[in-house]
Amino acid sequence: AGEVPVGIPPGYCIDQTASRSGKDSAVVLMGRCTDAVQAKPALITVAIGPGGSAGVMTAGGPALAAFFTSHQGRSMLSRDKRASDVQVISARGAGDAFLLHLKDRAVGEYWRAAIAIDGRLVTISATGTESLPLPQEDGRALVDATLKALRAANPAAKTATAGP
Repeated sequence: AGEVPVGIPPGYCIDQTASRSGKDSAVVLMGRCTDAVQAKPALITVAIGPGGSAGVMTAGGPALAAFFTSHQGRSMLSRDKRASDVQVISARGAGDAFLLHLKDRAVGEYWRAAIAIDGRLVTISATGTESLPLPQEDGRALVDATLKALRAANPAAKTATAGP
């Protein structure tokens, strides 16, 4: 009924008490649930938008990059809604996903991805904590692993290409 199963990368578990779902959207928080070396200490956030929200992905990578590097786009990305707090290090399409490498004054450097799953915009972010930052290469690898798990959990889903 329009649900999007959330794929979970190895070594991470959903925090049921911190995650939220509504009638047509959800925010799922995951953290490391094992001490295994491959599971870096991190917070993974998967936000699933309402039906039809993935329409923005049809703009393609260059248009999305132009938006997210604009004042309005950086404001939207900022935890505190202040464009001046966000620096877009890179923004580009990667197949069916759009990747952002960001630096936010509130959370430091991190990666974010957006993908369309059956007409819903799904965003993924991977961050460390103030006391234990997530190295940028680990953040990117974790976003990629979460994208892979999300695709595996939705094998028949329709996606849109974000372009270069």
